[in-house]
Amino acid sequence: MTRTVKYPTIEAVTPMRGKKLLVQFSSGEEKVYDCRPLLSEEPFGALANESFFCQVKVDAGGYGVSWSDEIDLSESELWLHGTPRN
Repeated sequence: MTRTVKYPTIEAVTPMRGKKLLVQFSSGEEKVYDCRPLLSEEPFGALANESFFCQVKVDAGGYGVSWSDEIDLSESELWLHGTPRN
């Protein structure tokens, strides 16, 4: 039997300095996700533009964040690779 892992959905996202995102999850936890490693990959290179980076928004239902139809991150990516906020 396959077990499906459920991750908390995203309540809010705030762009931070240094190409980081502050992500607030439905569990009440907050994590900081560093987008800098993604900048060398397509299509994430567009995030180098600060005004574009700041346009991040939570997707409907809280299952990810996006900047455009081509650039998005899932809640599981942000949950697994984000670091707890101090």
